[in-house]
Amino acid sequence: MNIEFEDAALKELYLNGSTKDSKYKKLPKDIVKRYIKTVNYLKAAPRIETLFQIKSLHYEKKGGDLRGVEAVWINDQYRLLFHSTPDELGIVVNALLIEISKHYE
Repeated sequence: MNIEFEDAALKELYLNGSTKDSKYKKLPKDIVKRYIKTVNYLKAAPRIETLFQIKSLHYEKKGGDLRGVEAVWINDQYRLLFHSTPDELGIVVNALLIEISKHYE
């Protein structure tokens, strides 16, 4: 899957393992490692349906205020929110990472 980053801090966090952005710089090291692992899962998936098979990701489409947004678990507390778009054949192969969200906050 092709991965793009809506937020430059997410890209920096993925590439460097840290960021100066105040929103993410205080994330625990374990969460950063899991975030990188989660993005790698997304990159390795040839299409969105592949994410259903990786049970630890708990892939879901959000509703309500987050309608149109999809999420995968980083751990039981943090979620990676993203938008996916299909290619010309209708197969979802692109993901735009939006943010790391702390669940229930």
